[in-house]
Amino acid sequence: MIYITDKIKESSTYDAIVIGSGISGGWAAMELCRKGLKTLLLERGRDVKHIVDYPTANLSPWDFKYGPNHTMEEQTRNPIQSSSSDPSNKHFFADDINHPYIQEKPFTWIRGYQVGGRSLTWGRQCYRLSDLDFDANAKEGIAVDWPIRYKDIAPWYSYVESFIGVSGNKEGLPQLPDGEFLSPMELNCIEKHLGESIRKNNHDRLLTIARVANLTRGWDNRGPCQYRNLCSRGCPFGGYFSSNSSTIPAAMATGNLTLRPFSIVSEILYDEQKQRAKGVRIIDAVTNEMHEFYSNIVFVNASTIATAGILLNSTSSRFPNGFGNDSGQVGHNLMDHHSTAGAGGAHDGFTGLYYKGRRPSGFLIPRFRNLRDGENLKFKRGYNIQGHGERQEWSDKVYGLNGFGADFKAQLTTPGPWTVWMAGWGECLPDYNNKISLDQTSKDKWGLPVIKIDFSFNDNEHEMMKDIQNTSAEMLEKAGFRDIDVFNYHKSGGSTVHEMGTARMGHDPKTSVLNRHNQMHAAKNVFITDGSCMTSSASQNPSLTYMALTARAVDFAVEELKKGNL
Repeated sequence: MIYITDKIKESSTYDAIVIGSGISGGWAAMELCRKGLKTLLLERGRDVKHIVDYPTANLSPWDFKYGPNHTMEEQTRNPIQSSSSDPSNKHFFADDINHPYIQEKPFTWIRGYQVGGRSLTWGRQCYRLSDLDFDANAKEGIAVDWPIRYKDIAPWYSYVESFIGVSGNKEGLPQLPDGEFLSPMELNCIEKHLGESIRKNNHDRLLTIARVANLTRGWDNRGPCQYRNLCSRGCPFGGYFSSNSSTIPAAMATGNLTLRPFSIVSEILYDEQKQRAKGVRIIDAVTNEMHEFYSNIVFVNASTIATAGILLNSTSSRFPNGFGNDSGQVGHNLMDHHSTAGAGGAHDGFTGLYYKGRRPSGFLIPRFRNLRDGENLKFKRGYNIQGHGERQEWSDKVYGLNGFGADFKAQLTTPGPWTVWMAGWGECLPDYNNKISLDQTSKDKWGLPVIKIDFSFNDNEHEMMKDIQNTSAEMLEKAGFRDIDVFNYHKSGGSTVHEMGTARMGHDPKTSVLNRHNQMHAAKNVFITDGSCMTSSASQNPSLTYMALTARAVDFAVEELKKGNL
């Protein structure tokens, strides 16, 4: 006899479940589907289909009622999300009212609750980590050792780069390994001048064009980039990599993907007898109904803070403190890069030169601090410097000018001097006290406990910021810039939107959540490959590493499934 409940369970059973459809979740879904697994992709927000759901992609500035500025009403309603959005892309950012969280200390948690997640709005910079980064914790006795080294992930970096399309220059730097690049974008004259000065005066430093997932030629039926600089609106040309334009359509093409938006995962379900995850419980974001789905493999890719929240909310007799939390590390070691300190200046040269068009990338000065022993700096690790050069235009001058008529127009339309802005993207050391937790006394509109975030930058990060200011100003001064403005915006954690570290990888189950394959120590069929898996932050933009770790983990998981180990 077959009971109706058995039929319901059968229709809710898949080979694999992926939680979250952003950069790493999209990759997990594609790789699982391409390997023949019937895969359920769960997204807590609405569906966003490539091209058809980019409503502002082709609008002009004057098509927005208030131009590029949020209204006071929007800033009041969404003080967090409006800090990173504008009227052209605010529909790709979460609503602060409906998605509250508690800031034990100021922390800017930027979220994109829709299919594609923040892959629609990311900065697209793609840099490999090196053994300088993977060795650092063990060498310095900080936190725990990474369970992998560069040689373990290098082929997966290549695999990912060859699929997404990354434009850039090969520079032969050990601290920033080269990759599989499309032709680079071009530096402008003031950036080239700054680079030549740096090469002349600081032989350990280099200025190069940023490495970005913007296509300088057609690639995999996408692109090329149209240089519109409207990336965060969604690109109808597929000129940059996103889950929506690339991995999710590829997964759909296999016939193995089931996509379910409006699905808020409340917990991972544990099978006490088999000692493994058996599936997930979700809340339908529209109807508030609960459903359960079952699978052999679960990939958790909800993003660093949300992933830790799901694990902490998934309690059982086996895991009273959260799913897989035998080590007590789930939610701890939260990191984010700081990108708040730097310098800018103006240059009186190159007045006969200008440029036409736009470029969706800036320049990069790769890490040059603490590359070798004995530098005797006041901080550990290092930073890279990102920036851009441009010539002042009317919008930069309008507030300092007075007048009317032809003379006033001439002043506005005459280009001002060349300028450069540059800031450091700095490493944040893992710290057990930087953490997220659940407030069981506060619930969101779906009855789930609200997440609390307790994070601050420490002395090491603040000393690094001082060095960033000094070195940035020094490089500009040596290159002949004037009116050099040294700044520190003193932004809170989260502002760089590179949060990571809440379910770290490691060798020892007593001190880490995941092993070298991103596999949970305590539940072998659960894998986590979003930012929460990171053991340290390095200073490079991290999304390329998430994608490479995801592809690597899926390959391992499927092989283990075939062997009957999951």
